[in-house]
Amino acid sequence: MSANDSAVNESCHCGGCGSSGNGKFLNETPMLDQLESGPWPSFISGFKALAERTEKPMLRGVLDQLEYSYKTKMGYWKGGLVTVDGYGAGIITRYSMIKDKFPEAAEFHTMRIQPAPGLHYNTTMLRELCDIWEKYGSGIITLHGQTGDIMLQGIEQDKVQACFDELNQKGWDLGGAGAGMRTGVSCIGPGRCDNACYDNLKLHLEALKHFSPQVHRPEWNYKLKFKFSGCPNDCTNAIMRSDLAVIGTWRDSIQIDHDEVKAWIAEKGVDALVNNVINRCPTKAIRLQDGDIDISTRDCVRCMHCINAMSKALSPGKDKGIALLIGGKNTLKVGVNMGSLIVPFMKMETDEDREAFIELIEEIIDWWDDAGLDHERIGETIERVGLKQFLDGVGIEYDINQISRPRDNPYFKAKY
Repeated sequence: MSANDSAVNESCHCGGCGSSGNGKFLNETPMLDQLESGPWPSFISGFKALAERTEKPMLRGVLDQLEYSYKTKMGYWKGGLVTVDGYGAGIITRYSMIKDKFPEAAEFHTMRIQPAPGLHYNTTMLRELCDIWEKYGSGIITLHGQTGDIMLQGIEQDKVQACFDELNQKGWDLGGAGAGMRTGVSCIGPGRCDNACYDNLKLHLEALKHFSPQVHRPEWNYKLKFKFSGCPNDCTNAIMRSDLAVIGTWRDSIQIDHDEVKAWIAEKGVDALVNNVINRCPTKAIRLQDGDIDISTRDCVRCMHCINAMSKALSPGKDKGIALLIGGKNTLKVGVNMGSLIVPFMKMETDEDREAFIELIEEIIDWWDDAGLDHERIGETIERVGLKQFLDGVGIEYDINQISRPRDNPYFKAKY
């Protein structure tokens, strides 16, 4: 008997592995049980409760395999290929390497489902989604995955096609996976936010429709992610987490309601204005003048701090548009990168503006498809060949505001 077999038998309540199969109890999981003892909610409790309510042996099998992984300090999932008719992406496969020990966890695939721009749902949509998923899958849903998809986690291969067919009939579509366009993400934008500098929901929808074939059928060097933030607050974390970060901005002066400024000062005091707004401007663009404020447009870098602090008194300028940054990603070949600014400003108001944007993205992708290496993100390609060669290749004029490497570490340590 091997050490691994011994580890399974030691944790097995009935003397064998996976012999119960009623979905409620297979093996004891003492190490996982410890994760329920802390002050915070545990996914272990959620798995157990769902396994009891739905009587799905798959859920207990996954917990048993995880307990075994904790004991042996190894992972036992491997990939493969599962598709649905007409699609080459959207399903993340998980096959167990030890299905003989835990047959209930033999397959635990994930289906990526595309959300609407801005994550707009209604209760009917969500109920239909949940009912279909409980019918075919484990019932576990993650809102939302790192790419932005609705993650339906835990389904067997022979049920994938039928599950997708019902979801598709209700208007849902598969998201991206593999070496192609991934599912885009956008913040709530003009739906509810006064700071939105362009209709990011509309631009997201246009990009989604245009690149839908590349979402469904991967055909590039590697993955490419869009994120659309309506203003420099970047609520989608686009600059850090996307290859193509579309950030709303403006190029004239911040709008100042001087009456609201004086009302803010009357309520909070001059000291609060100086300490919490003026002194925290990163470029010292704000100054106190005769009980009011003055902002130097030349020095303003659109960081949004003053607008966030004085939301009634200050608002983005009137000449609004987008900035485009490229290359944001987490660790892969060359470590963490934040996006490099390549288009400081571009109007985004008309259909012609959106068409010009799509054409620019097509040029960028074509260049990357030619210059990039296999399994190389676009930011890594630009870093390897140089920003100048990239700008020349896609026909973007040089601009003093362009930034090649703003920062490569998203973490910082604050001193108090």
